[in-house]
Amino acid sequence: MKLYGYWRSSAAFRIRIALNLKGLRYENIPVHLVRDGGEQYKADYLALNPQGRVPTLVDGDLVLGQSMAILEYLEEKYPAPPLLPKDAGGRARARQIALAVACDIHPLNNLRVLQFLEKTLHQPQESRDAWYHHWIRDGLTAIEKLVSPRGPYCLGDNVSIADVMLVPQLYNAHRFNSPLDDCPRLLAIEQQCLALPAFDNALPEKQPDAV
Repeated sequence: MKLYGYWRSSAAFRIRIALNLKGLRYENIPVHLVRDGGEQYKADYLALNPQGRVPTLVDGDLVLGQSMAILEYLEEKYPAPPLLPKDAGGRARARQIALAVACDIHPLNNLRVLQFLEKTLHQPQESRDAWYHHWIRDGLTAIEKLVSPRGPYCLGDNVSIADVMLVPQLYNAHRFNSPLDDCPRLLAIEQQCLALPAFDNALPEKQPDAV
């Protein structure tokens, strides 16, 4: 199994966590998103992932992009330990939180959007920071109300894809100094998750391509 990613990519961070939780061995193949205009736009990588984004997972003959699709694939093919609850309602709640990150927060704040704000729209750093902080707060304060009020993780006692998606997004929030005073429950969940080796070993700064 091969994982093409970038050490600071929160989407790749998610997949590293899931692979670690499931005890799956993989080869980490770095794709530098900034060097030389972005290695994700080079022909050899575009042949692998026409969207020119990370992560890309290669498992045998399967080549798969989009972190949520990869997470669902890993859950179906390698079901132990499970990252989705057994009951339909629990699975739906896990996906609701996961998709709040994947669809509503991350797309507005990822590298290509920030680069567009800077290089095409010529927005100053102050405006870019305001944009970033607004969408982080908008999404995370909502998720704060969606997670379980009890237990160490988003849905209570067991780690799920909701936690796998949440922790990398919180990492980004810390990196860009986004205020998180309204999210005490999320911060508590983050600390519980990071106490697990699967999360800790997936941290960006612990990756071989970290600079």
